[in-house]
Order: sequence, then C-alpha cells, then structure tokens
Amino acid sequence: MSGVKVSIIVPVHNAKNYIAETVKSVLSQTENDWELILAENGSDDGTKEELEKISGSDKRIRVLYLTTKGAANARNEGLKAAKGRYIAFLDADDLWKPEKLEHEISFMTQKNAAFAFTGYEFGDEDANPTGKIVRVPETLNHKQAMKNTTIFTSTVIFDTTLIEKDRLFMPDIKSEDTALWWSVLRQGYLAYGLDENLVLYRRPAKSLSSNKIEALRRIWYLYRKWEKLNFIKSVWYFINWAFRAVGRRI
Repeated sequence: MSGVKVSIIVPVHNAKNYIAETVKSVLSQTENDWELILAENGSDDGTKEELEKISGSDKRIRVLYLTTKGAANARNEGLKAAKGRYIAFLDADDLWKPEKLEHEISFMTQKNAAFAFTGYEFGDEDANPTGKIVRVPETLNHKQAMKNTTIFTSTVIFDTTLIEKDRLFMPDIKSEDTALWWSVLRQGYLAYGLDENLVLYRRPAKSLSSNKIEALRRIWYLYRKWEKLNFIKSVWYFINWAFRAVGRRI
C-alpha cells in the first residue's frame, strides 16, 4: 500500500481547550511516519481558528472541515481520506504517550494482528493522571467483548493489510465505536490487547453522572438493536458489562 505508515483520525467538535495538547502528543511520537487527519464537524467555540494555527505547524497534519456533525461521520470521512496502512483512532481531548504508536505497531507485527488496543489511564479535566490504570486482556473475541468494554477508542489501531478498510466505517448510532468493535469481532477477528499504559483518557468533571446514565442507555440499545439479542441475553450481558465498567472506575 502506498502512502504513510499510520493514519491517525481525530473527530473534532468544540475542542478548543484540548486539541492543541492532543496534537502535541501526536507530534511527540517516536514513530514519525504518520498523517494526522483532524475532522472538524460543526464547532462553534473557536476550535476552527485553533485548527488553522495547528494545520500550518506540520505538513503531516490535514484538517477536514465537514458540514455535518457527529463523531461517526467525522471518523468515516477521515477514513475515506486516510492513506496509511494502519488506522489509529484518537479522541480530541485524549493524550498519547510518546511510544504509543511504536509499541503498539510492533506488538501487532509480533501477533499478526488486524485489530489491537492498549491499556490506558484515567486523567482529570486538566489531563493530570489519576493513577487509575485500566489493564487489558491478551485477546477478546466477540462474546467476550460484549461483556467487557475494555476497548477504548483512543487505544485502537487496525492493520488494513489484514482487514479491509471498508469494514472499518462506523454506523451512525450512539456508541458507534463500540458497535464497530463488535461488528469486526463478529466477523471472526480477534482483538489483541497490549497491556501497557499508553493513553491518557481525559475525563472532564462536568456531567460525569449523567454520562454514566447515558452510557447505560447506549449499551442496552446496542444489545437489543445492534446485536439483536433477546431480552434475557441482553440482561445477562448488561450485568456483566456494568460490573466491569464500575470496576474500572473505582
């Protein structure tokens, strides 16, 4: 495949206060053969002006100005524009450790993995690490992933020589990232976990409790509508998911 080694896709919406620091974490990578695709979708907080400054700082950075909103659409448009063998996802407020790409791609090569994810650490609104690190299993198949949402978006990389790029488009539903992981795994792929803390998951203080309630609604929807599970199976997976989700946060 021609082009760069890694395409990093970042959906950007009202991220003025965070995006420069996120981009800096990409610029600090020990693996430097990458392109950064910033997919801006309908910001109204000064993010566009911030992106204009960022885009001129490095020729590997591209900004897509989209007319429609939504993280799924932004990631999908980024995927269409991507030229890299590896597709890496990063949220606009999260941070990568400098060795993230290098270590994860080396791990994928060793495992011959089409789909990989890593451990990560929770941070506060100012990106201060909290010490709460999420450990990840060696592998996850479809059934295991449905009751274990350890796969965090900003840790994920796909190898498009082992999985077709067309399989990586996200559905336009809530929790579109989780829906994609499940869809890929349902096709028989394994997700390989690199148990190394390589990502900081920034969690703004506002709306944490309401976000938890929304997460419950979203996961239930995925079981019932996306996976089309019956009520009993949905309850079983939901209880397992909730137990693990709470365990990661305490």
